[in-house]
Amino acid sequence: MPRMSLLTAINVESHTHLVIGSNSLAAARCGQSLAAGASPILLAPEATELHYALQKRVDDGEVKWVREAFQENHLFTLGREDVGHVVDAVFVTSGSRQDDLGSRISSLCKRNRIPINVVDAPQLCSFSLLSTHADGPLQIGVTTNGRGCKLASRIRREIAASLPENLGDACLRLGDVRKRIQEEDHLLHLAQADCGDGDDSVDQPATFNRLVTDADLDAAKNRRMRWLSQVCEYWPLKRLAAITDDDVGAILKSYETASAPESIGKPALANNPKNKGRIILAGSGPGHPDLLTRATHKAIQIADLILADKLVPAGVLDLIPRRTPVHIARKFPGNADAAQNELQEMAIAGVRDGKTVLRLKQGDPYIYGRGGEEVEYFRKHGLGGRVVVLPGVTSALSAPLFANIPSTQRDVADQILICTGTGKKGKPPAPPEYTPTRTVVFLMALHRIAGLVRELTEYLETEDRSQEEEATPPAVQGGANSISSQRALWPRNTPCAVIERASCPDQRVIRTTLDKVNEAIEQEGSRPPGLLVVGRACEFLNKLESNSGWSVEDGFSGLDILDGIDLGAA
Repeated sequence: MPRMSLLTAINVESHTHLVIGSNSLAAARCGQSLAAGASPILLAPEATELHYALQKRVDDGEVKWVREAFQENHLFTLGREDVGHVVDAVFVTSGSRQDDLGSRISSLCKRNRIPINVVDAPQLCSFSLLSTHADGPLQIGVTTNGRGCKLASRIRREIAASLPENLGDACLRLGDVRKRIQEEDHLLHLAQADCGDGDDSVDQPATFNRLVTDADLDAAKNRRMRWLSQVCEYWPLKRLAAITDDDVGAILKSYETASAPESIGKPALANNPKNKGRIILAGSGPGHPDLLTRATHKAIQIADLILADKLVPAGVLDLIPRRTPVHIARKFPGNADAAQNELQEMAIAGVRDGKTVLRLKQGDPYIYGRGGEEVEYFRKHGLGGRVVVLPGVTSALSAPLFANIPSTQRDVADQILICTGTGKKGKPPAPPEYTPTRTVVFLMALHRIAGLVRELTEYLETEDRSQEEEATPPAVQGGANSISSQRALWPRNTPCAVIERASCPDQRVIRTTLDKVNEAIEQEGSRPPGLLVVGRACEFLNKLESNSGWSVEDGFSGLDILDGIDLGAA
């Protein structure tokens, strides 16, 4: 495996950077230092002809020119007083190929732990500069670790071109919101611990989507911060880039309490034959837009109003015509019921106004999508005859396939069980018993994976009596019937897989066993939404190495074969 670099973002304000050279690269290095708030010092002999851009910076007083050839003492005399005059970093922009200057400076810097960068000599560098795209506070850097700077530049341009406009402004706005929430709630330490957004280098913590209970007062006070974090995670980038001051105000005002928002419309009217409004309840599939049904795609095109769950993938939302208003559910842990009521009231108001309202849900509406509850709600308001339900591809069946797991396989698994990992109000549901030929798919389980594994592999407190009975001879128990009621526990070495963001470009699969899955998620982080597959089918096509606790597979290319095919011409 090739060596990887630890990518960092360093605050270099007021640092002293020593730039050795006189060419265009030296000018660029000085410009980069100035832009980051550092003070570059140019080191070059008196008679040297400077690049015109470098000469201009010297003439304008932006760059100090020390007119000398490099000497060792320069490293320890030109720096800041508060660090003993040691320079903070050194850039050698020429000379490494003509003589051993770069090698000599590199050796001195490494010996004294001074960061050093030598052009065209990655073996002499203790750090390298990334090819960067900057948009306000947003910076994106790409490195090939010395394999090709031009290639890194090309990749950076491609990434930057794919981003929506004004994303940097959105970072500013959302950053201001975060700061205001922290100031108002006085819960900065809780926000950082709870949301995990103080470190850009890792995925979300496993507790990112955990429920906020009434007893969890500190977390309840922090609802707005949780909501903001999930806006950043789930909203499409195009929607984030277009965020307005009004959106910011809504975030700050809407979640001061856990109470449900006020009704957005008048009570629903009785079914009026003259009113042509209707509600389409549709599933958006697991993630990839090509997995939409044609019926749901048509509904997206004709809808007058779209009410989408927060987990509806960005690729699907991108198919919505720009003219169509979209409201994304403000569902975050602790506010699910309030957000659900808000969407249902908006749907009723839309129908009353004669609109075609598309209630867009992830996966399939009836597979843990609360679709049945919504149909029942609309029926109670006299709109049952105006509701159409369209199926969607559920991740419970498609995610294992995209992870190369055959949920049923002869002589391995002859049944599939789809379970929720979290019951109503966050209560754990009854765990399924172990059946060797069963594949179990757990939705909404990763945020409480430790508890789920414990429930599968150990007896619950309510089952303690059964354990005692098992140890008692059948004659004393009153027959074998008592033993037959004992739940079969899952072996801790049962193969399992965590599948996150199935069919999306950043799909990830963690293959492991029940006894290691909690540790794997804690170490690798969480990339919601995700699910857990348990059973022998997980290892049929994917054998774990005996000495590894888990393996991680990143990326999705399962539908690449369809790219570029014009189905309309077939």
